[in-house]
Amino acid sequence: MAETTPSAAPADLSRELIRRVPKVLLHDHLDGGLRPQTIVELAAEIGHPLPADDAAGLADWFAASADSGSLVRYLETFSHTVAVMQTVPAITRIARECIEDLAADGVVYAEVRYAPELMTDQGLTPDAVVAAVQAGFEEGMALAREAGTPIVARQLLTAMRHQAMSREIAELAVSWRDRGVTGFDIAGAEAGFPPTRHLDAFEYLRRENVHFTIHAGEAFGLPSIWEALQWCGADRLGHGVRIIDDVEVGPDGQVRLGRLANYVRDKRIPLEMCPSSNVQTGAAASIAEHPIGLLADLRFRVTVNTDNRLMSRTSMTQEMWLLHTELGFGLDRLEWLTTNAMKSAFTHYDKRYALITEVIKPGYAALR
Repeated sequence: MAETTPSAAPADLSRELIRRVPKVLLHDHLDGGLRPQTIVELAAEIGHPLPADDAAGLADWFAASADSGSLVRYLETFSHTVAVMQTVPAITRIARECIEDLAADGVVYAEVRYAPELMTDQGLTPDAVVAAVQAGFEEGMALAREAGTPIVARQLLTAMRHQAMSREIAELAVSWRDRGVTGFDIAGAEAGFPPTRHLDAFEYLRRENVHFTIHAGEAFGLPSIWEALQWCGADRLGHGVRIIDDVEVGPDGQVRLGRLANYVRDKRIPLEMCPSSNVQTGAAASIAEHPIGLLADLRFRVTVNTDNRLMSRTSMTQEMWLLHTELGFGLDRLEWLTTNAMKSAFTHYDKRYALITEVIKPGYAALR
């Protein structure tokens, strides 16, 4: 699986063609991708008040509330999604619909993350939450196969960086690693909650040979990325967009990388970039100015992701379409991003290789 060189001179693509390309998704939050109609129905069952009465109005509210330029405000929208994810039937339904939606969008491999600790308010144990999600994933994958859009879906278990359950969630990831869970994550507001607070969990995961990613370099800068890599040993960076702070472009167009940026590129550390979300939370000024363009030119291991499909009113097709229309990414570069993501997935080499050679490359070749 040698590195390929992405084309910087794209042909004009249609949105329908982009919808049909094989896609790999590494950074997608289960509690950030609910169908608005599902939220309305589940909220009615438990008497949870919503800021809008119908699915269309609720979708508008989520998008407007998330489009604030503040990560803290962005995270507040999750109070309504998490509220309806407290029972086994609800969690299983939401997980099944997630996989159906991703498969319909052309995603062939997905790692979907969530925090089990946020779904225990009504008495579920974290283990029961993981089981409910896995049941939904299995149902979703079966339905996708029947529909002719097969997808491989795996769980990433997330611990909240401002809480103290990271070791417990890490142990849960280990216990489920051969039953649908493929890794671990730390998420939540970065400022004031460095990943080094959870060193015990990361050291345990390394001893158990479990892959993990860390949200870093989104709302906070280079120190967050440095700690995630050099202290905690992250395999991937969730977002990592602020690595651009260590890249200097001179007046003559010459680019100079700082020591950390060079390290990230040299080590091929995957960056789980989420362009629409990064603009919403203020990590990037616009899609056209998003660092993914320059970082791709510099051959960083960049990938494109959705983050929270509900809050950003997005999909993998939408993210790729924006990269095409705003940054000029053509089919070659979209295939490069997809291959980057599959190379970086937390699944075994033989499975990654098979998906690249048997699904992704033939899928792009057919569309050419």
